[in-house]
Amino acid sequence: MQTHKIYIHLIIAFFAITILTSNSPAAEYERKNPVVRAVSKVSPAVVNINSEYEVRRRANPFSRFRIDPRFDSFFKDFFDPGVEQRYKKTSLGSGVIIDGKRGLILTNAHVLAKSTTITVVLNDERKFDAQIIGADPDSDLAVLRISSKKPLPAVEMGNSDDLMIGETIIAIGNPFGFSNTVTTGIISAVNRSIRTDNAVYHDFIQLDASINPGNSGGALLNINGELIGINTAIYAKAQGIGFAIPINKAKRIISDLIQYGEVVQIWIGVNVQTLDKKLAQYMKIPESRGVLVKEVTIGGPGYKAGIRDGDIILAVGARKTPSVELYNTAMKNYAKGNLIKIKLWRNNKEITVATKAATFPEKMARELAFRLLGVKTEDLSIKKRLKYKTVAKKGVIISAISRQSDLARIGVKTGDIIRQIDEIKTDSVKDFEKAVVKYRNKKSMVILLQRADQSYYITVKL
Repeated sequence: MQTHKIYIHLIIAFFAITILTSNSPAAEYERKNPVVRAVSKVSPAVVNINSEYEVRRRANPFSRFRIDPRFDSFFKDFFDPGVEQRYKKTSLGSGVIIDGKRGLILTNAHVLAKSTTITVVLNDERKFDAQIIGADPDSDLAVLRISSKKPLPAVEMGNSDDLMIGETIIAIGNPFGFSNTVTTGIISAVNRSIRTDNAVYHDFIQLDASINPGNSGGALLNINGELIGINTAIYAKAQGIGFAIPINKAKRIISDLIQYGEVVQIWIGVNVQTLDKKLAQYMKIPESRGVLVKEVTIGGPGYKAGIRDGDIILAVGARKTPSVELYNTAMKNYAKGNLIKIKLWRNNKEITVATKAATFPEKMARELAFRLLGVKTEDLSIKKRLKYKTVAKKGVIISAISRQSDLARIGVKTGDIIRQIDEIKTDSVKDFEKAVVKYRNKKSMVILLQRADQSYYITVKL
């Protein structure tokens, strides 16, 4: 009987516990995970960038009529009123504050292309007019500055040299103008090269998350909320994937943009060329293993380090250099004064030398211009304008030209005016030489020439 009572008490206790637990709240999980914490930490430093630029278009009075395209040139020649339509367009992008005290913002260069006015909107809806400190189209990076009476929130810099394939990343930007949109994913690959219509970009981080135009220039974070890259939408064909510029690569560029307003190319006095098959066989080295040193400037940093004509450069620092393009890319990772270790192949063995990065000597700029373009230039004066019957008020005049140069072969002659090289206007000989030095490692230059009252663009291979 006593045992029976014990069983009854146990059954009652069981049901009581069941009723109590069924009415208690469900177990709670930690919702503030690392992604939430990282976004909360960095969001105030991610900004919206509105850039306004002017578009010019020549008006056509017959555009509303359906006219056979074959007659377009006829109407253009005889009926073009010369009226130009001008209207403004807006480009949206993102940026991230990297220095709150000085109001410095890092973004993509293409976000600011041709901008006349730039407005920065913070996460708390404060608006600022921004000025461009410097932009570098080659790396697609730019630095802006805004002025604030109070210190601004800034992102914490991370390290992009130790990224792991598969690690979690967080992208914050403003796609389509929506403020602070967050996307998460993983790192799919590092050191990716992207070929666009205009250029080839190296060393990008590949993500498994799409980067939209408005997202471009935004922050790429690791799980700790540290900045490891700048998102870019420069590759229009990307679908379901995204790319970012590693922050360690950006740091050197940022420093130059802030200090000089542009990226200063280093110089060690070494010219290289592709190692062709026959020469590679003769030197008993794989064809695609390195680049051939074809000329070393006597007295230059490379010469002092022991580099000589005929050496094969196998690597610059930790980066292999199987092509001229990759050699130039490797050199861009160094700033003036940096020590560069270069691995060479000479006499069937590897040797390593160290040289200090310098900048191209100004005194050699005129010689370089003649070697690359085959021309000598002078500042444009009133006397020369009258002599060559030109209406050009700005530019440099060609005072001598080599008959063997490509410019001479296509009909350029003394008296012609060079008004611009690529993006640099050549209003003086100093501007002209600066442009030649800056673009000396490119495959070609686009030159704006003027003769009398006619202007035209030509492309010159280097």
